[in-house]
Amino acid sequence: MTWIIDTSHSTITFSVRHMMISRVRGRFSRFDGTVDFDELNPVNSSVKVNIDASSIDTRDERRDAHLMSPDFLDVANYPTLTFVSKQIEVIDDNHGRLIGDLTIRGVTREVVLDVEYNGQSKSPWGTVSAGFSATTRINRKDWGLTWNVALETGGVLVGEEVAIDIELEIVKQVPQETSVAV
Repeated sequence: MTWIIDTSHSTITFSVRHMMISRVRGRFSRFDGTVDFDELNPVNSSVKVNIDASSIDTRDERRDAHLMSPDFLDVANYPTLTFVSKQIEVIDDNHGRLIGDLTIRGVTREVVLDVEYNGQSKSPWGTVSAGFSATTRINRKDWGLTWNVALETGGVLVGEEVAIDIELEIVKQVPQETSVAV
């Protein structure tokens, strides 16, 4: 069954070390995607997400402009980040691993997301939604995001490890009935 991402109730956030002493947090505000969610046999499910790279928001316009530049995401040449699932492993009724390909700047690498299934609920409008939380950590250099500055005190300005946190609410799509003209 096809479900679509409810972007008004979902978030894709990230954090990375700054100057080796703190974490800078950000998010992508524009994304969409579909989930073919097999409720009876989750290993048969699949996920595809498209993220608008220019929607990066770290609450600092100058930093966001730098992150969109060729030093990092190179939004002019690579406007979209994508994730396409390849495999799902069920750990228990509420936990699993989502394995898929993450493409950033035209570089595709496999990532593993630790996923928690948060259940389903029917809205007052009759739609059915399901919720998921997911986390992973990636090394940004694996996608060619290598820009950095050495610090006088040792270390670097921008950490290599990026923590990614996702809160996803999906809405079940009701198949349209087709009428046959007689």
